[in-house]
Amino acid sequence: RCQGSSGCPWENSTACPANATICNGTSCVLPEDNFNETLSIILSTVLTVMLALVMFSMGCNVELKKFWGHVKRPWGIFVGFLCQFGIMPLTAFLLSLAFNVLPIQAVVVLIMGCCPGGTASNVIAYWVDGDMDLSISMTTCSTLLAMGMMPLCLFVYTKMWTESNAIVLPYDSIGISLVALIIPVSFGMYVNHRWPSKAKIILKIGSIVGAILIVLIAVVGGILYKGSWIISPKLWYIGTIFPAAGYSLGFFLARVAGLSWNRCRTVSLETGMQNTQLCSTIVQLSFTPEQLEVMFTFPLIYSIFQLLFALLILGGYRVYRRHRVKQKTDVEKTEEKEDSKSTSSHAKTNGGFISNDTK
Repeated sequence: RCQGSSGCPWENSTACPANATICNGTSCVLPEDNFNETLSIILSTVLTVMLALVMFSMGCNVELKKFWGHVKRPWGIFVGFLCQFGIMPLTAFLLSLAFNVLPIQAVVVLIMGCCPGGTASNVIAYWVDGDMDLSISMTTCSTLLAMGMMPLCLFVYTKMWTESNAIVLPYDSIGISLVALIIPVSFGMYVNHRWPSKAKIILKIGSIVGAILIVLIAVVGGILYKGSWIISPKLWYIGTIFPAAGYSLGFFLARVAGLSWNRCRTVSLETGMQNTQLCSTIVQLSFTPEQLEVMFTFPLIYSIFQLLFALLILGGYRVYRRHRVKQKTDVEKTEEKEDSKSTSSHAKTNGGFISNDTK
């Protein structure tokens, strides 16, 4: 629609150029672009299949007896529960207050803090020699308990910013996440029980695919939401601090609770790595396009920094492990030399005779 005395050069034509901006009154929108929608559908299908395969391979490292042992004596799961639905929502609340963000931005930070653990934590836990039985059981339990704990935590913490009933929780998405976790893992546990040698091969392949998948999800998110990166610097600060605080506090609480080092690493990862896809779904269902402009990218920012910090933890652990193995090897070599010296001196004093006990 053109205004002014000059009119439009194409006013006698009924056709619009293909790249024209469509205006209706005071509202102007760009031509509809179906690229993102098509790409999203294709990639979500591929990523879902890959994720199922990864969780199947992770299940190949889970022993039924140990898994059941965690369920029967759920101290580790309970510590993880306190971290997931105690530490994370409280940290989100305190960060929102400290940075004095907009109410709608505080709500998205709190939604992220109330989400259950993500499946990426299982892959990273494998690479840092964590307790896979505990990792899988924690992810499963947190996803299951999220159906009750998420509404409770959001009701408690979002009172001062918004009505809790304004947030739509997609129980169907939570249910699908739970099914997508339980079924592949169950098959993996069965394969590990019946064919343990084949399960080890599947596990190695799946762990590599899982690492690729985590990076791929972050890249895909950056492509799909490339137009939404201009948001408040405060959300960037929170998105950086939040996962680091989750990892640190989770590890600290697990250690205070008396868990072993490998379980501390597991709880740490389960605490800091959130289900960011679920957070994005809740945000899209709950808020208007105008509100989404100031906070929609936060789940993606969180997912990128939780991945970066997880990779730093992995790198640090690998360096520590290599250094420790080297030290142990040097000690063993020193002990062998000392043993050989004592044996030779013993042989000299006994006329060259070496008993069978010292061979």
